Amino acid sequence: MTRQTLHLEAITFDLDDTLWDNHGVMVATETGHYAWLDEALHEWLSRNGRTFSQRFMEQFPLECFEGRRRALARAHPLRRGDFTWLREQALRELLSEHGLDPVMAEQWARRAMARFMELRHRVAPHPEVEALLVELGRHYRLASITNGNVDVQRLALGRHFPVAIAAGELLAPKPDARPFLAALARLGTAPSRALHVGDSWREDVEPARRLGMQVAWISPHIDELPLPPGIHRLDHVRELPELLRRLGQMAPG
Repeated sequence: MTRQTLHLEAITFDLDDTLWDNHGVMVATETGHYAWLDEALHEWLSRNGRTFSQRFMEQFPLECFEGRRRALARAHPLRRGDFTWLREQALRELLSEHGLDPVMAEQWARRAMARFMELRHRVAPHPEVEALLVELGRHYRLASITNGNVDVQRLALGRHFPVAIAAGELLAPKPDARPFLAALARLGTAPSRALHVGDSWREDVEPARRLGMQVAWISPHIDELPLPPGIHRLDHVRELPELLRRLGQMAPG
């Protein structure tokens, strides 16, 4: 496909597992904030002369917290992609069942979520990403579209994304088309003139393709099977400039 038939104006990016590896971040965040809550709550209860028969994590191990979030997502399907709400609501319920009054349960849930968000933003973008976004921003309008609860504006990379869509907060997580449509509207770009970059076939490739966007699918270790037109498989986001060159577009380097 050449410059005469493809005129890209904008590029949208998924974040987790596209611009950085997310597994280790989530493991550290999940275990870290829950352990922090257990320890901080125990110290606070001890200082205030209050004792329960079990510590919080003894009564509610991490898997109980995970199960409560899943139950809440089933009970509130419209909030199923709002991970921050699900986490805070689950914590509030568990803390109440642990014996805290509603006011204190809410306060401690909020404190635990503040710790969660601090850890959640300790991401390490791939080394190539900063320079890549700098150069892409000279030629294209850029946006991020994520189902996760990273606020990209809290990261140094945030300055490259004047448009940042948090799909869960829209109550329309990918593969819903609405986060893509919101990004495209704010970018002032038609789907046919935009490329989406993401790692998930279901949440990135399929919805973007249905809208008529080009897609760069970050999918390492997959056999070179034929792909539908407009879908381009990459092993890593560092390969994006070469893809743009193949498509006849302006590219870094």
